[in-house]
Amino acid sequence: MYRANPAEPAPQLSDISIAGDPLALPHLLPPVRRHPTTVAEFARLARTIAADQGRWRPLVRYDATTRWYARLETGPGYEVWLLSWVPGQGSGLHDHGRSSGVVTVLEGELTERALTGSGEARRTLRTGGQRVFSTGYVHEVVNDALEPAVSLHVYFPGLTEMTSYAACRARTDTEQAGAGPSLG
Repeated sequence: MYRANPAEPAPQLSDISIAGDPLALPHLLPPVRRHPTTVAEFARLARTIAADQGRWRPLVRYDATTRWYARLETGPGYEVWLLSWVPGQGSGLHDHGRSSGVVTVLEGELTERALTGSGEARRTLRTGGQRVFSTGYVHEVVNDALEPAVSLHVYFPGLTEMTSYAACRARTDTEQAGAGPSLG
């Protein structure tokens, strides 16, 4: 081997090695995907998916006999559902068991009727409208419009139970405060 300066020591030829576990070096690993953990992050997830029409629009189907739905995504402790509603279709009055959620209208408009401790609330959710709810929330969603609607539902934790309420009315002023909706 030729050395320009014979006084310098000869370089050692050896294999390059990494001491320790190369997978323990964070810069060598792909970034860890961060999953939503707060209500605001789940609402942001729903808005992000809503904005990506190429992701959900080709999947939408309409069924005149029942609401159409498909699970779009799952992650640690949550799931995302895509639903379509032809005019007149509704969910019936229900809760979501131990799950909280975010409903986002992707197309059209939906009417929500919710029963609370202070009575009944009605609201119309139009395209881009979003509703966040916690456990124990009793509501009904209906397409009262003349055009079909599409909605995105994020449940956290994932939806494992729903309680349907066949006949339910809001608490009247004469009923005990804090009793919540009455079944009947």
